[in-house]
Amino acid sequence: MLACLLPGVLSAVVSWAGPTSDLPSARPLKIGEQLTYEISWLYITAGTAVMAVSVAGSEEGRPLVKLITTARSTPAITRFFPVDNRVESILDFATLLPEHLTFKRREGKKKDDIEYTFYQKEGAVTVVKGGTTETLQMPPGTQDVISCLYYARSTLSLQPGSSLTMNVHHDKKNYKLEVRVEEIETVSGSWGEIETARVLVIMPFQGLFLNQGNIRVWFTNDDRRIPVRMKAKVIIGSIVADLASGWQAASPAQ
Repeated sequence: MLACLLPGVLSAVVSWAGPTSDLPSARPLKIGEQLTYEISWLYITAGTAVMAVSVAGSEEGRPLVKLITTARSTPAITRFFPVDNRVESILDFATLLPEHLTFKRREGKKKDDIEYTFYQKEGAVTVVKGGTTETLQMPPGTQDVISCLYYARSTLSLQPGSSLTMNVHHDKKNYKLEVRVEEIETVSGSWGEIETARVLVIMPFQGLFLNQGNIRVWFTNDDRRIPVRMKAKVIIGSIVADLASGWQAASPAQ
């Protein structure tokens, strides 16, 4: 993901279109949270990624939050394959469904600026790309490339064997994204040693850093559900994103 690996990591059995009362009252989504990851490739530091959550005001009395995910390559990697991506998603805090997303992608020679506006009740999304505007159909309750991680993080049971399927719209296409909890595993890193739930994300599309296939995410097995590690195969080898800072959670969103 790093945007759906993530991060971005990110991230529900549902194609969610149910009432908000079905969602847990306590969520790991925290206003002010900022998680920074060190990305390694072939045992060298390839880049950094940051996932942040902030207030985005309200609309018709509904509180909105902004999810921001960035991924940038280090100077050494930039020489032959520069990456500088930024994704911003505005979502309804009550439903955890996206309303607007901007995706500025810079990967090698590929440069894309894409803007999405989601109309969840109508089952439609407007996409602005390359000066062209299209309105496309999508299933109601569809996630975007960054909100999917937070939705899975907030709703997925971390019991081994649990799974979640959600609709995700990305690059003008609708996909089914499946998430499976494989097992409880103790991992160690700069944060120390901690018990995690290892989750397999079956990816139907590329995330940031051109992952080639499925992604594994290690969530802390507690109420915070912090993704401390993410791993994905790329064209050569694999990349690993390890949490470098942001361990302390901020205040809950209101």
